[in-house]
Amino acid sequence: MAEHTAGVIDQLWAMMEKQDWDVAIDFYAEDAVEEWPQSGERIRGRDNIMAINKNYPGFPKLTPRRTLAAGDIVVSEIVLDYDGQIYNGVSVFELKEDKIVKQTDYFAAPFDAPGWREQWVEKM
Repeated sequence: MAEHTAGVIDQLWAMMEKQDWDVAIDFYAEDAVEEWPQSGERIRGRDNIMAINKNYPGFPKLTPRRTLAAGDIVVSEIVLDYDGQIYNGVSVFELKEDKIVKQTDYFAAPFDAPGWREQWVEKM
């Protein structure tokens, strides 16, 4: 089951990358909710979710890093490239009957690691 739900999200990212909104909308339940805690925004309904994506100025290039699933919960890491400005994203999806019912997205810009800890880490 987990591989199946992870596959649903991988397919969603592929449609988002193509900006194929007519297909991407079908991955969401009609009453799906998307939340962006960093900006304090909640988007209700798949039509509103897709409207934001369709109208997003400079929609980013998406590069999925990995997707992990446990039952109907899927966590996906993604790199977002806004014309050279990079953000790392984590999305937590809740699915019901193969449809996204809730999505919570977190975004962070990369930063240089401080030198004081270099003896304990390796560069990725």
